[in-house]
Amino acid sequence: MIKVLVVEDEKLIREGIVHTIDWASLGCIVSGEAANGEDGLKMAEKYDPELIITDIKMPKLDGIEMLRRLRERGCTAQVIILTAYDTFQYAQSALRLGSADYLLKPFRDGELEQVIARLRPCLEESDGRKKCPAPPPLPDPGNGPGRNYAAAAIDYIRRHYNDPDISIGDVARHLGLSEGHLSHLFKKETGCTLSACLTRQRIRRATELLHDCRTRIGEVAAQTGYRDVAYFSATFKKIMGISPSEYQSRSRSF
Repeated sequence: MIKVLVVEDEKLIREGIVHTIDWASLGCIVSGEAANGEDGLKMAEKYDPELIITDIKMPKLDGIEMLRRLRERGCTAQVIILTAYDTFQYAQSALRLGSADYLLKPFRDGELEQVIARLRPCLEESDGRKKCPAPPPLPDPGNGPGRNYAAAAIDYIRRHYNDPDISIGDVARHLGLSEGHLSHLFKKETGCTLSACLTRQRIRRATELLHDCRTRIGEVAAQTGYRDVAYFSATFKKIMGISPSEYQSRSRSF
């Protein structure tokens, strides 16, 4: 389903768009709504919609500035601008920022649906491009004098990442080094901390497990060394940019 965000400060218009349109028949679902551009910006980052329907003149942040900031942050959503006659020149600015179409308010019944139907091929293509992000790479051992120790530490982490009690001290003892010396050496050789390396390995393995839609998120967390599912999910989203459930959903589509 194509995710839609509606940003409109006039409550009656916003509720009319959200509640009276047969979104399912258009292959869409309203994932969020906002009454101003500032909240719209937050909603867009939270839900990553394929289609944004937005007014131009709104409190806190207008639709043009909201769209400009979203484009700067890499948002590729299709945009339908809602504008009155006296703000048409602003609509032209929105078109330059990559909006797909605009509607003059008040628009008639069925007009918005017609525009969305016309945009369906682009929306579906945009939705299909949302593939899973690439798994995080493990650090390179480097080419310095401590390369062998760094490589051995990475190998140890690869073999023991699923132990929830693994620590930097465990890795250091295995290599016969002090914890402080190993941490310094590893960071110097790889540019990465041992803790970050462990996290990358765990999340990397999690992405592999999530390709099986039958695997529960809690099972993935346990198999990658996390006792707390919420902490696992937060860490996964921080590293991958999307939640484990969304990653699994996207995996199911390809």
